[in-house]
Amino acid sequence: MLFKSTKLQAKEHTYVQWMVAILANTTLLTYGLQSGWISPMTKVLQADVSPLDSPLSDTEISWIASTMCLSAVFGVSMYAFIADTYGRRVGIIAIAIPQALCWILKLFTTSTTGLIIARICCGIPAGGCFNLIPMYVKEISQDNIRGLLGSLMILMQNIGILTMYAMGSYLEYHTVLWIVLGIPILTVVLMLKAPESPAYLVKVGKTDEAAATIAFLRGLDVDDKSIQNEISYMSNDDLYYKSLPKISYLSILKNKPWRHAFLLSIAMISVGSINGNFAILTYASTILASSGVTFSPELQTLSFPAVMILGSFISMCCVEKVGRRIILAVAHMVTVLALVCLASTQLVLDQGTHVPGWLPVLAIVMSLCAYSAGIRAKALGFIVTYAWLMSFVQLSLFAWARSALGAQAAFYGFAAVNLLGVMVAWCLPETRGKTVDEIEVELRKK
Repeated sequence: MLFKSTKLQAKEHTYVQWMVAILANTTLLTYGLQSGWISPMTKVLQADVSPLDSPLSDTEISWIASTMCLSAVFGVSMYAFIADTYGRRVGIIAIAIPQALCWILKLFTTSTTGLIIARICCGIPAGGCFNLIPMYVKEISQDNIRGLLGSLMILMQNIGILTMYAMGSYLEYHTVLWIVLGIPILTVVLMLKAPESPAYLVKVGKTDEAAATIAFLRGLDVDDKSIQNEISYMSNDDLYYKSLPKISYLSILKNKPWRHAFLLSIAMISVGSINGNFAILTYASTILASSGVTFSPELQTLSFPAVMILGSFISMCCVEKVGRRIILAVAHMVTVLALVCLASTQLVLDQGTHVPGWLPVLAIVMSLCAYSAGIRAKALGFIVTYAWLMSFVQLSLFAWARSALGAQAAFYGFAAVNLLGVMVAWCLPETRGKTVDEIEVELRKK
């Protein structure tokens, strides 16, 4: 492996950590490409000259879109087991392989069933991306850049969505698939040479290899005191967690602060996962076309992932100054206003009244910017599994509501969910500048 090089570095550096973190996050880039694929391709798949045997119906598009979220539910625990048993590096390779298989199936299938199987192949690894990648990046990063490297996850995902929107709007169906297929294949090849997580190596008793890995990542001599201190810290940390008693869901519910934290997490995940924004991203082109946007809806959608990237940067800059609770509440309130505007636009159009084409674009941009700035919660285990399940519910409900009640009813409903999110956000304890013990004391008072 790369980290087994015997050549000592003359000066401490961070560029290897950046390279490895970016490499691991190419799985999130592929996830973004796969998330954004439905929006530009819906028009192609429903055209008379479809790359499939026959044009797809709205119901078939809905199933193809939502299958990814449903299959991701099963990926969370599977990849947690792989990472814990065989290592983080093996887990990342195991994510990239089915991602590549997804593109291959789409290249050669001509049936709806084939597309659904392909979406399952991208959904299962998606369930592992949001657990395994941040874990690996955290464990290979030094303290002063850990937060920055952690932010690559959302950035790469949004770049993937932006890239797919751009390519899908202007390139031929199979050309897009051939281009994106190379990314997960490259991920697999390069990850074979990437270092294993030092924390995992310590966990399995390979402390010498862990020290060599840290030395390689940071450009230090393997005998450097800081490396030895870090190995000791990891060993003690591993022993501490192994000594902890197993915590059941029943024990969480019996403990008052844990119960409050768990229920608040469920409430925020529920609101965040069915707030409408994932449905907007998935059906962006279709929504714009139905909202009266006549000037290239596909081109207009390019602004959506761009403002999501902007929203992520705004959140990163403000979170330590303003506080997480305020950001969440404001983000949900902005989303309420944006979705009410979008729903009202649909309602007015249905009455035969003209609406400026820029209005629905602005509403969607506001909603997605708020979504990236504050609403996206991250957790592990049960919470992540539940989040994927609720995302599946969101896409399924949107497809049904748009067909049975009209798009305006769906967006008014999503606005009501976000209004509930404002209230839930104000019930959260502020965590800015507080220790875990201080947060637990505050939860005990509620």
